[in-house]
Amino acid sequence: MNPIPVQDSFPADVADATRQILVDAHRPTLERAVETLRTRAHWSPYPEDPGAYGTDAEAAGERAFRALLDRPFPLEQPGRDGTVGPAPAEGGEISPYGFALGISYPHSDPGTLLACAEAAADDWRRAGALIRAAVCLEILARINARSAEFAHAAMHTSGHGPVMAFHAGAVHAQDRGLEAVAAAYTEQDRLPAHVLWNKPLASGEPCVMEKTFTPSGRGTALLVGNRIFPAWSGYAGLFASLATGNPVIVKPHPAAVLPLALTVAVARDVLAEAGFSGDLVALAVEHPEEGLARTLAVRPEIRIVDFTGTTAFGRWLRDHARQAEVFTSTTAVNTVLIESTEHYAAMLDNLAFSLALYSGQLCTSPQNILIPRAGIRTDRGRKGYLEVVADLAAAITRLLGRDAFACDLLGALCGPEAAESAERADAGAFGPVVLAGRAVHHPHHPGATVRTPTLVALDAARSEDRATLAHAHPGPVFFTVAVDSADDGVDLLLDTARTAGSLSAGAWTASEDVEHAVTHACAEAGVMLSLNMTGDWYLTQSAVYSDLHGTGANPASDHAFCDGAFVARRFRTVAVRRRV
Repeated sequence: MNPIPVQDSFPADVADATRQILVDAHRPTLERAVETLRTRAHWSPYPEDPGAYGTDAEAAGERAFRALLDRPFPLEQPGRDGTVGPAPAEGGEISPYGFALGISYPHSDPGTLLACAEAAADDWRRAGALIRAAVCLEILARINARSAEFAHAAMHTSGHGPVMAFHAGAVHAQDRGLEAVAAAYTEQDRLPAHVLWNKPLASGEPCVMEKTFTPSGRGTALLVGNRIFPAWSGYAGLFASLATGNPVIVKPHPAAVLPLALTVAVARDVLAEAGFSGDLVALAVEHPEEGLARTLAVRPEIRIVDFTGTTAFGRWLRDHARQAEVFTSTTAVNTVLIESTEHYAAMLDNLAFSLALYSGQLCTSPQNILIPRAGIRTDRGRKGYLEVVADLAAAITRLLGRDAFACDLLGALCGPEAAESAERADAGAFGPVVLAGRAVHHPHHPGATVRTPTLVALDAARSEDRATLAHAHPGPVFFTVAVDSADDGVDLLLDTARTAGSLSAGAWTASEDVEHAVTHACAEAGVMLSLNMTGDWYLTQSAVYSDLHGTGANPASDHAFCDGAFVARRFRTVAVRRRV
């Protein structure tokens, strides 16, 4: 890769002091991010510890969040033709912790937003990859300074517990955004900006040409947000599109508008201060039943679509938004295989934590837990299938014994589908209940729906049970599955990933043969595999700048965060040749 250039001045048509300051301020971070993507080492410029932001940061963040409630959201953008919210019947948000946010948002005419985005695009494209990257990093830096506020927004739209809200709803989402910017800069920098081409000719003077190579964005992007992780799953596409020269229309999930509304407001402020039009990033909220995502996705102006959500709508986008590059991440059915372990207690504790974290609502949460019916070898002797299941249930019960800790780890169920799924499982709708879930009283939010995991015992030899395993079941519902052998388990893991789609897989084994088999199966199905997890790292976690989230090789996702293909499809390089 070419070194990031140090510029004393910029071309007159894109120059001003603010842009120079931003490039100088953020070049070290960009350089480190680019290098980290190459090495896949551990690094982040955004501290995970809330205490790193100052002793008053948490309290100030909560005050800032509370100040947003029960009033119009402060956002000025063109084409305003109404208001969404604040009442739930009018599209207003309801916290999973049991209260209405009471925030109203400006509704804008979609055609006006698109026209203004197109009008703003030319200056942004001509600015060049380095200036665009610097502006994006300034947006992320300002969001990072308000991480506690963004965490409260995530908590009360998506139901995260406090730690997960600060991580996935704030700093790890910022990491994803920076990762996308670094990947975008790297791909745009692969060709030299300028070259003098000299071809000797036998018949006379050489042929000399000056050639320039300029990245050019594909066009306006549409980000369709989801409710579970609107920032973490949205920032990759948002910043990848913006950094490659494209305006972005942000269409948030109706139940989780606030995190992306805050993001848009910050982005518009930074863009304006840097001498660009704030209309490069716009918020498109929708009235109840408006179906704005479907309307926008097929507009000819939309050339890129990013979506995380249901399989059905992902399929609709791929079928209908044919004028655009479409990136979809949809429902996943994730599997773990327990064949043997030399750390039985640590394995159970790690798996119990993975199941409890955010009530199994993570896209990487395991659902199907495969155990040979003859049992497994452990450092504590041979354990039969039923014994492993009972010990896992005991580990979950032990982990969640204290309600206050359980609430922080579980978070609140996000939407009625998760609660209905848990209730059905407890009623035996899917099979014999090994561990029934229980309602947990939240000490600060009595209206929150908090439930511990439900374990259901299934048998892979039964066709009706295999049908159950082939579908995602929202919320804290997990299946302990008897399989004939480790080979049978590997085959089921592979088949599930290929047909239903998987984003992660896990295995505990002390056998080299089994490890080889499950590794080969995951390579075939395109699933990230976690082997023999113990301690404080869990198979649900994805390390930004190091791990690739998704592969594009199975139905759960048609792309990866954030490889070269994720960003390179958002721009084209245009060459100009001049004879010298």
